[in-house]
Amino acid sequence: MTQQTTDVLVIGSGFGGAIPAYHLAAGGARVTVLERGPYINPADFTHNLQLGSYNRIVDVIKGDGISVVAGNCVGGSSVVYFGASLRAPAFVFDRRGSSGHRLWPAAHTREGLDPWYDRAEQALPVARQGWDDISYAGGVLAAACANAGRTCNPVPLAVEERRCRNCNWMLSGCRFGAKRSLLLNYLPAAQAHGAEVRPLSEAQTLCRSPLVGYQYAVTYLNLDPGDYTPSGAGETIHAKVVVLAAGAAGTPVILKRSARLLGGVPEAVGMHFSGNGDRVSVAVLNEDRVRTVLGLSRPGGAAYDAMHIGKPITAATFDYLDPQAAEFTRCTLQQIYFPPITNTLASVSDVHEDWFGIAKRNMRGRWRSWLTLLAMTEDDNEGTFGPPPFTGSFVRIAPGLGRSALAYHPTSRTRRGWDLADDRLRDLFERDGLSTVTAWSEEFLGGAVTAHPLSSCRMGDHPTTSALNDFHELRGYKGLFITDASAIPTSLTVNPSLTVAALAERAVPGIVARAAQHGAAVRYGAGPPDGTAWDTNVSKEAQLLAARAAAGFN
Repeated sequence: MTQQTTDVLVIGSGFGGAIPAYHLAAGGARVTVLERGPYINPADFTHNLQLGSYNRIVDVIKGDGISVVAGNCVGGSSVVYFGASLRAPAFVFDRRGSSGHRLWPAAHTREGLDPWYDRAEQALPVARQGWDDISYAGGVLAAACANAGRTCNPVPLAVEERRCRNCNWMLSGCRFGAKRSLLLNYLPAAQAHGAEVRPLSEAQTLCRSPLVGYQYAVTYLNLDPGDYTPSGAGETIHAKVVVLAAGAAGTPVILKRSARLLGGVPEAVGMHFSGNGDRVSVAVLNEDRVRTVLGLSRPGGAAYDAMHIGKPITAATFDYLDPQAAEFTRCTLQQIYFPPITNTLASVSDVHEDWFGIAKRNMRGRWRSWLTLLAMTEDDNEGTFGPPPFTGSFVRIAPGLGRSALAYHPTSRTRRGWDLADDRLRDLFERDGLSTVTAWSEEFLGGAVTAHPLSSCRMGDHPTTSALNDFHELRGYKGLFITDASAIPTSLTVNPSLTVAALAERAVPGIVARAAQHGAAVRYGAGPPDGTAWDTNVSKEAQLLAARAAAGFN
């Protein structure tokens, strides 16, 4: 039987996988992308809450102390995220956590990453929102901030406003082509340059390749499109370079399962997981006080009654991102929308004991008066992955639901950040009787909840606390790169998608140089996926990165 080979094998098709796949294919390399989820044409996204529709492309992965929400489809989490595209504050890159040393590599600063942010924003593209573009819920947040003497701003979104229907179904994929997922830019451009994308193909292990001219062999399983169980025997593909981008809940599992085959992996693989400090709260608004205190009303006379109207994320306050403040005290507070299916799973503390009683029914009866709020804080990277399952990134219980070996038990420093965020939200929304604010109960949910998993194979300058060098290459394994959110060293206090994209753009020159070193006919220099020219010039840093890569990343 003919051996399967490729120049570059990319595992995962989210931000960390699609961006390298595009640049390497455009540069002349043979590129193969393995994606464990299905491919769904945007026009076929189904906007309903029937089992078998929304859970085809979203996984809720339950660990010990945390649940992770992640995309499961070609395009990864870009298909199900809410489009918020923010640059990390400069102070993030100097964070130390509880380690005693700077956690980000010295080579990484906000200033140095800005040109790569520019590229990601142009390629998606990201649009600056005006106040006329935000949802009514976002306007209520802004009015509450003003009432408390705070500021609020529209959130930049990867959304094309003229196509947007303000239908609030982003979690199920955008069927109108408004949300700029990777299905509309990097991935089709990669395929146009010859990249092969294989859906329902779940990577299992990596080892050294016995084939001359190839560095790694990756085994994968083909999955049944109905229930995602393995279908048939495993297959193997050999590659000169591997880009691992299976997500912060998947990448470390593949590496830990491969440790014996590879001869060991860095100790930091599967350590230091972060949920980006995510903390979800619900403000149940008093409609009369919204009218009299904030002076708001909608056509028809309602003061608010509008949680379901508009886009999921449109406004945030950044007043608590003081670079001079102590670590674990800074956060962004953001208006966010969760579809009814997730709200029925959530418990807030004041109705916990009466979950199936009158208090629960009354609380649910006021659902349209809820304002769901997300705090993104500075957590302590306390998550750890245990032994991997026999196959897959987690034990799949059903489509859309799995059990992970991830354990996450917040430290006092993480809890300090959450408590401060809770206090700040109460100051905004309990002032003048506007609402009652409660956090989603950790006890009922079995722990924290995050849609922003990070840091499980992070970059850094200290081998004892990081798995990757500053070029995203796994320590001790030339030609094995990790470019997804697991490479980000710390929580960001903002939505991480744009930072994942910018870091992937920055990593590409080094990956190209290593692929060329290993025999691939590839060069760096492709423009944005739409065929235009870059608006910004990062050629100097790109040349430096490529030169250092060719020299062995010394």
